[in-house]
Order: sequence, then structure tokens, then C-alpha cells
Amino acid sequence: MFFDHASIYVKGGDGGNGIVSYRREKYVPLGGPAGGDGGRGGDVVLIVDEGLRTLIDFRYQRHFKAKPGEQGGTKNKHGADASDLVIKVPPGTVVRDANSGQFLGDLIQHGDRLVVARGGRGGRGNARFATAVNKAPDMAEKGEPGEERWLELELRVLADVGLVGFPSVGKSTLLAAVTRARPKVGAYHFTTLNPELGVVETSDGRGFVIADLPGLIEGAHAGHGLGHEFLRHIQRTRVIVHVIDAASVDGRDPVEDFRIIENELAAYDPVLAERPRIVAANKMDLPGAAAGLERFRQAYPNLEVFPISGATHQGLEPLIRKLADMLDALPHGVEPQIVAPDEEEHKVYRLERKEPFAIRREGGEFIVESPELEKLVKMTNFQQFDAVKRFQRILKQRGVDDALRERGAKDGDSIRIGDMVFDFVD
Repeated sequence: MFFDHASIYVKGGDGGNGIVSYRREKYVPLGGPAGGDGGRGGDVVLIVDEGLRTLIDFRYQRHFKAKPGEQGGTKNKHGADASDLVIKVPPGTVVRDANSGQFLGDLIQHGDRLVVARGGRGGRGNARFATAVNKAPDMAEKGEPGEERWLELELRVLADVGLVGFPSVGKSTLLAAVTRARPKVGAYHFTTLNPELGVVETSDGRGFVIADLPGLIEGAHAGHGLGHEFLRHIQRTRVIVHVIDAASVDGRDPVEDFRIIENELAAYDPVLAERPRIVAANKMDLPGAAAGLERFRQAYPNLEVFPISGATHQGLEPLIRKLADMLDALPHGVEPQIVAPDEEEHKVYRLERKEPFAIRREGGEFIVESPELEKLVKMTNFQQFDAVKRFQRILKQRGVDDALRERGAKDGDSIRIGDMVFDFVD
């Protein structure tokens, strides 16, 4: 099956803990602190592998966690950094943050890399906290937690040419006629439910990739008939081939069909309206096709139309040569990229608050909200007296104590910062 959507959880490795250690060496009195820093946690990195075609691997494994950094050592030894966790994805993968919808990257070329979760830095050993006042600190930091998030992966097929049109106009038959691909062909609508790819080889040695994209219907840009599932794949193609049923086998009007498809493409993405395109008038081996072709040419005199028959292979060679010439005229090796609409149209302005934290009361607790202070809690070892004193000093310097008093905190009240709950002492 063709899996083109996946949701995965990624977490960067936690930093290694710093340690408390002292230099103990013969003939060296008062050697001082010698606790080393922890190593950095590994990043989670997506990398393009051209050998992959779908996102099916993420159906079976959805959680990815990088390794943590090593703990620091004695004699100021730095803990080893962890290696990055590399996740392979197919070309054409679009990455977004699942919670915010933020566009993170568009991975196209083989070897493209995207860091989606950074590892935490290593905690500092006690040697890093030595000062003129405290020459032998009995404290060390825990490692910084790695970033974590849910990601939405969306695959948009990479093809030079895309076949578009209403269901049952013969797109799959055309693909089977010009390539060695064997898509499902049937006498009913929506035979093709997933994009099918094939490689076309011209008589003069040129070649390109062509994609049979599932049939579109009116209102596809608004999601009708799985419209978004199909239309997004067209964004990758460099040339669009409109396939119409010149014989009107199902009573369809090729002139009206072309107009509807054009409107759907432009409504979904205005860039598609500027994409190079030609028309393939299919089923020319059937009665009434010649009349239908003439009427189409009268309605669209400026369009280049190629009369073909996917069933009898009539007119396929001129169509293939024309497509190869069009691709040669386009910039080589540049794939259409996905641009995040929010990045393209909107600028985000963030308010710099005077207080880098917020306080609210919930039940009998005062809750202090601040990503920076919550990270400080996670990196503080509350079993060490010096670490507790440093934590209290930072809260006082940041103005948290005064802010809590202004909001009515009294001796014995519970204060929560992240997962830590402690009593307020005035």
C-alpha cells in the first residue's frame, strides 16, 4: 500500500549529568573541585534516502528517542557526546509540527537533512561553579532535557510529469502504454486510489518520471472526494498533462471537464496555474472522438492538444517527445518546493514581557509558569545543599519571590514550578 501520511514522536537525547568530585593527589593539598561536565545528548535528524518511496516504515515504529550524553568524569573529564539518531525518509517529505502546524522543512534531494529535535546540553560539574567566595562547591547540574515533539510527515511524490483529469478518462491506461508500470485499470471510477509512477524512455535516449495521479472531481480543492489527498501530489510535478476523454464515453463534456480541472488546480494552489501544461485528447480510437476533439480545439484554440489512444498506442510518440522537450527547456534538477503559507504571508511578532514568568493560582497552589524556570528545576539536584541555595538565589534575582508576595503568598503556601512543589518561606 502507498502510505503518504505519518505521525511520529521524536525526542532529543538528554544531556549527561555533571558530577561532584575533588582532586585527591599525593603532595597536592586542597586540590579543589574536579567534577567534569556531562556530554551533549544526540539530535534527532531526518535524512532523505532516495531508495525509499513511501512512509510505510512509520506504520510500525512511531517513537524515536536519541541517546543521552554520558555523565561527566573525575579529573575534569568531559562526558562523551551522544551520536545523532538518523531517521530516513523518502524524497518529497514535508515536515510540520503536529501541535502548532508550523512548517519545519521540505526534504527533496538525496542526503537533505533536517534536525527536528535537538539534544540537551550536558550539565556542569562542580569545577564550573568554583568562585572566589566558594572555592569548593558541593553541587553539579543535571543534564538539560532534550527537545520533544510530535511531527506530521506528508509525502508528495516527485515526478517530472503529472497526469491529471476526471476519473475514467484513461490516465492509468496511458501510463501503462508509455512505461513498464502496471497500474490497476478498470471500467469504473476511482480505479486509481494512490499515485502510480513510471519511467518513460524516448527513442533518442532521453527519460523522465511520469505520475498517474488519482482522478479529480469538482470541489476537490475544498476536500471533496479526497481532493486534498490527490491535489498535493500535483505540486511536485514540473509539467502537467491534462487527459480528457475526447469520445465522451461516460457522457462527459471534455470542454467542461478541462475548465473544472483548471479551476480546481488554481483554487488549490495559484502556483499550479502557471505550471507548463499540455492536453492529451484520449480515446481517439472510439467513435465520436474526432468531433469531440474539434469542439475542444474550437473552445481552446491557444492550447496544444495531442490526439492519442492509450489502448492502441496511437499518437504516443509525438506526445512523449513534446514532454521531453518541455522538460529540457525547464531548469534542470530544481524540484518545485513547498512554501509554508504562514511563512510566506504572515510575520509573527512576539511581545517581550517585562516578567519572564507568569503566576496564577489554582486551588491551594501558586503556579509559576516559565519555560526557563521549569528547565532550571529539571537541571537542579535538590539533594545537594549548594544546589538548593543556588536555586533559591536565582528565584530571588528573577523577582519571583517579590511577585509571589504581591499576589498574596504567605508562609507555608505551596508553590509549583514544573513538577516541583515546595513551601513558600517569607
